Order: sequence, then C-alpha cells, then structure tokens
Amino acid sequence: MMEKDKLESLLIDYIDGQLNETDRKAVEEMLRENSDAQKLYDQLRVVMNAMSDAKDIQPSSKVTQQFDTFLQEEIQKNKTAKVIPITWFYRVAAAVALIIISGGVGYWISQQQKHTDELEAMKHELEITRQLVMSRLGDEQSASQRILGVQAAYVVEETDYEIVNALIKVMDQDPNSNVRLAAIEALGKFNTDEKVRKALIGSLSIQTDPVVQISLIQLMVQMKEKSAVKSLQQIINDEKTLPAVKDEAYSGIFKLT
Repeated sequence: MMEKDKLESLLIDYIDGQLNETDRKAVEEMLRENSDAQKLYDQLRVVMNAMSDAKDIQPSSKVTQQFDTFLQEEIQKNKTAKVIPITWFYRVAAAVALIIISGGVGYWISQQQKHTDELEAMKHELEITRQLVMSRLGDEQSASQRILGVQAAYVVEETDYEIVNALIKVMDQDPNSNVRLAAIEALGKFNTDEKVRKALIGSLSIQTDPVVQISLIQLMVQMKEKSAVKSLQQIINDEKTLPAVKDEAYSGIFKLT
C-alpha cells in the first residue's frame, strides 16, 4: 500500500473528480480490494462534504489561532520533505480547522433545535389558550364562565385575531355589562393594533350602559385616541345620555384636544 500522504492526496483528487480515467479506475479497484483505503476514503468524504455544507460558518479567534499554529507546524515539517501539492495541503488544513470547530457547530445546532422546540411549545400553549377562550366565551348560560374566558385572553402576548374578534363580539353584543367591561379591558391590551382601536371607537356608539360607556371613554383618553372626539360629541348630544356620562365625555374631549 502506498504512503498515507500520497494516498490521501490521491483520494482527495478522486473525491473532487480531478483524476483522469486511468487513475480513477485504479483508485476504484484499490477501494474494492483494500479495506484500509476504503475506510480512509469514507473519512475524507465525510470531512469534505461537511466543508462544502459549512461555507458560511465563521471560526472564532481561538479557532483561527489554533489553525495558524497548525499551519506553521506543517510548513516547518515539510521544509525538508517532498513538496506537497499546495491545493491538497490547504484542503486537508481546512478539514482540520473544520474538525476543530465542529464542537462549536454542534452547540449552534443544539441551540437552534432548542429554539425550535420552544417555538413549538409556545404554539401549542397558544392553541390551548385559544380553545379555552373560545369555549368559555361561547357559554351562553354562564356570565362568570364568559368572564373567565375573557381573563384567559390576558396571557396572549401577541395579537391573535381569532381571540380579538371574539372579544370584540363580546364587547358589542354580550347581554351582561360586567362581561362587556372585562372584554373592553382585555382589548385595551391590544390597543396598538389598528383594528382593535377602530372597534373600541365604534363601540362608543353602541354601548348604553353608563358604566360601560365611561370605561370606554376613559380608555380613549388613555390611548390618546383623538379620532374618538366625534363619537364623544355624539354621546354628549344624545338626550338619553346620563349627565355623569356626558361629563366624562366632556372631560375626554378636553383631554384629547
């Protein structure tokens, strides 16, 4: 069997497709007959494939220093030895560098998997929350269960429109004032969303319960929603509006303008 250095060089050229037809057939015959050569070939192929798949990996300063040390040692070793083809030398050197950083790559992959698992867990939790909210909001027989459904929506950190639409419907249509109040408070959590802001303003002209009206007016002021001024003026002009609600509306207009 030829020297290991020559064999490695030959196998690397074979993997890269750099051999002529005669040499290629000779290597293939050797691989069939020599298990050690086959084993070395398999190892080199794995490393070179990994190099191809890791073009975007940037080694740390520690890895770069280790590689530079390795490179200088190899140069010193080969000053008196037979000249090694430069392309082969750098391919093998790069392979060694890749092996050095493989631990870091493995850590990065594990962190990515951990992040993916966390996202999946969050999606699962959100789906359970959504089912809980929708189930309790749909309980027509129990106002307390509907309030619990509204409260369950508080754990949702980002706007979920299925939940938001359900809360808007409760705010505008629920027969129980306490449930409507709870829905308004929950929607206030999503007040940066344009759809939610429009729904809250629109509800000003729907509500007739004084407590609910005042709660909405106060939320408009808290949101600094200047576009609600017109709706507040309509509340003031409505003869059916109670004086306490009109006073709150006057105060809201004053603070928003």
